[in-house]
Amino acid sequence: MDPSMDTWDLSSPLISLWINRFYIYLGFAVSISLWICVQIVIKKQDRNLQENSFPKATQDLMTNGFVSLHNKDIFVSGVKIFYGSQTGTAKGFATVLAETVVSLDLPVAIINLKEYDPDDCLIEEVTGRNVCVFLVATYTDGRPTESAEWFCKWLEEASRDFRFGKTYLKGMRYAVFGLGNSVYASHFNKVGKNVDKWLWMLGARRVLQALQKGERKKSCGGHCKKGKCESHQHGSEEREEGSEEQDELHHRDTEEEEPCEGSSEEEFGGEDQQSINSIVDVEDLGKIMDHMKKQKREKEQQEEKTSLFGNTGRNEDGERRAMITPALREALTKQGYQLIGSHSGVKLCRWTKSMLRGRGGCYKHTFYGIESHRCMETTPSLACANKCVFCWRHHTNPVGTEWRWKMDQPEMILKEAIENHQNMIKQFKGVPGVKAERFEEGMMVKHCALSLVGEPIMYPEINSFLKLLHQRQISSFLVTNAQFPAEIRNLKPVTQLYVSVDASTKESLKKIDRPLFKDFWQRFLDSLKALAAKQQRTVYRLTLVKAWNVDELQAYAQLVSLGNPDFIEVKGVTYCGESSASSLTMAHVPWHEEVVQFVLELVDLIPDYEIACEHEHSNCLLIAHKKFKVGSEWWTWIDYNRFQELVQEYEDSGGSKTFSAKDYMARTPHWALFGASERGFDPKDTRHQRKNKSKAISGC
Repeated sequence: MDPSMDTWDLSSPLISLWINRFYIYLGFAVSISLWICVQIVIKKQDRNLQENSFPKATQDLMTNGFVSLHNKDIFVSGVKIFYGSQTGTAKGFATVLAETVVSLDLPVAIINLKEYDPDDCLIEEVTGRNVCVFLVATYTDGRPTESAEWFCKWLEEASRDFRFGKTYLKGMRYAVFGLGNSVYASHFNKVGKNVDKWLWMLGARRVLQALQKGERKKSCGGHCKKGKCESHQHGSEEREEGSEEQDELHHRDTEEEEPCEGSSEEEFGGEDQQSINSIVDVEDLGKIMDHMKKQKREKEQQEEKTSLFGNTGRNEDGERRAMITPALREALTKQGYQLIGSHSGVKLCRWTKSMLRGRGGCYKHTFYGIESHRCMETTPSLACANKCVFCWRHHTNPVGTEWRWKMDQPEMILKEAIENHQNMIKQFKGVPGVKAERFEEGMMVKHCALSLVGEPIMYPEINSFLKLLHQRQISSFLVTNAQFPAEIRNLKPVTQLYVSVDASTKESLKKIDRPLFKDFWQRFLDSLKALAAKQQRTVYRLTLVKAWNVDELQAYAQLVSLGNPDFIEVKGVTYCGESSASSLTMAHVPWHEEVVQFVLELVDLIPDYEIACEHEHSNCLLIAHKKFKVGSEWWTWIDYNRFQELVQEYEDSGGSKTFSAKDYMARTPHWALFGASERGFDPKDTRHQRKNKSKAISGC
């Protein structure tokens, strides 16, 4: 047989397949298309079946004009439902919602906000794949219910705290459902709106726009059977203060509003201003121009009045003006201040909150033994003579070189300061983690830090205010910006007197503090000389700003010899967020190791001083005069009871019986010393490490 013929016969099927390959490809394509179509039909049927199985409440929630599950794929590992309830309505809604979520084969957790610690747990939702649903009711006067009060307060403060930032909760997914009574239109569902806004401000992502459930009270028309009126329904948790109608609520009225994605126009006073991007008819342009000219004339007249009365600090009637204007009051209130009278304020320090929960105290606790949870931070003067680049308040407080405002009495200021401080402490009752014994102690103020904001020494009755503090057995820590030497000389004994030494040369001081006085440098030097004459404890407070004042070691050493302070606190500057009034950035914040190196080099130039203590968390170290080193032990702490005895003897003797800093010193514990393994953290407390270290916030 011919070999070529055999080869031809074997290869003929392959040749046939090759010739008919087009029909083979077409068959494969048709088969795949049919398979895809079948899969689409099956999935569509499954989806319709799933939607038909949803309860009506869920369908209403998902088809109310917002994101639907069938419109957008959302990968959810579970749902956490948080509720804040007073009468149980929000809790009831949470239970209903949980049952619906369970029907979707998703894990669900119901959490009472009263038992939830946002400081510890909320950050966990950033990395989790849960959706957090908040059901919050609005109660009397637009306030949250008692169970949600702490959560709302924490969330509000965090949203405005530069240490958290705008990306703190980035990655968290949430939805808010507000409960309220729409009769009270002025604050209908205010809490729900605020929670939605604060979460958004912290970077969380909204998966549903804020939903609001309202109930409107209306009288029965009499066209129903007695006791069966459909308008009589229970469930609203919003009450007018003093109202006796607490039993029956009526016709349910669901309303939807735009989500709050930032500060409202009301907060910035812009609701009457027309957007420059809006379209204006030509015939209306003349009216708008007339309105703008009228506003300009009014502004010029106001400026003329300000120039006439600004120098004297008096209004048209010849009376002294209040330091706190309505606009300033609104700005400071938003920052968490409790304002007192016309020129004073008090605010709760974050270290007070920390020590209430057994999480450690501030650097004053480490250096001087104060009890941070019993410390009141206040000021009798919100005004200041400097506009420092690292101002914590972004220069929202007034400035001036002399007292030109009307003055409140020191008795009233102290009384209201303590009352406001105690009211803020009361808000921590029942907060998770707060120690009962420290809560009770926190209600009794033992220390007063006159360092909140402004220049306390400007207050004309500062000596009377200090005397009142000491009569109440409250220690005094007063901070001044070294621009009022005469007032320093006239100051009566304080527990500890601080002078801020923010720079060591005239040029750098002008650059950093931006003082208002033309003779600021001479005032600065005279203030240090006045400090040297004081017999009680004195402190230089150095704030290091990288690239601005960290290279002035020799000049700093000369200033130390001028004022001869008992202690020198050296602290890295705290970045307080972006501000149009300052060019400070995170690049100017020194690392703790850099602060330590600066201190080591500085003590080599001042032989009478050594490094005594360290508080790593605050990026702060304490240099102490060697006279506070007894043998080999440091005595930087304060015997507060002894100080009160000494200052009372001083007052009783009319100022003739004086005392010195060494008369009320106390031994410093080992854990507070520089070089100790605790790095300044009190071992009696529990160190709290944030779980998301990439988002950790530094303290001040």
